[in-house]
Amino acid sequence: MRTRFLAPLAACLIVAFAAQAAAEPGSRLDAPKPAPKASRIDRAHNLDFLFGALKAAPDDTIAKGVEQRIWALWSATPSDTAALLMSRVKTAIEQKDIDLAIKLLDAIVKVKPDYIEAWNRRAIIYYMKKDYGRALADIRQVLKLEPRHFGALSGLGLILQDIGDDKQALEVYRRALAVYPRLERIPDLVKTLQEKVEGRDI
Repeated sequence: MRTRFLAPLAACLIVAFAAQAAAEPGSRLDAPKPAPKASRIDRAHNLDFLFGALKAAPDDTIAKGVEQRIWALWSATPSDTAALLMSRVKTAIEQKDIDLAIKLLDAIVKVKPDYIEAWNRRAIIYYMKKDYGRALADIRQVLKLEPRHFGALSGLGLILQDIGDDKQALEVYRRALAVYPRLERIPDLVKTLQEKVEGRDI
């Protein structure tokens, strides 16, 4: 059944879709700290460099290291207010107060509408609530701000698969792999969906 097939994948992709890595491995669930002041040009330049390194990474270990640095840039915010609210989001999630987490994230996107991780985190929560409409709306906002967001692309593919749109899911997974060729589990998904959607090669 589709649900049985997607269950272990969902656990993996929620991490990719959801994760907001901090600077150190294993700390993705930590709330972001205010970032040092840096120009948008510097930040964009750093991301461009890292995405180039991600695409060219010769092995999974190096790719993971680059991935963590990208998550760290996405998670950091120069806004003290946003950082404080995100710390409260973390606490709310730990206490399973999902409604409060959503309200806090609503406030963050109003204060800092260009803060990618707030949109991404809210999309995760909506996904976990099976509120696909709102999850998709937030994913669209993430991808508007950062079209290379492999976590959001993975999550979008998962939702599309979950609702039975395998053809679009395949296209989205391919977009994710174009950005991050070593993205965990996605190559196997692409192979499976390619056979299902396009048929086996003769």
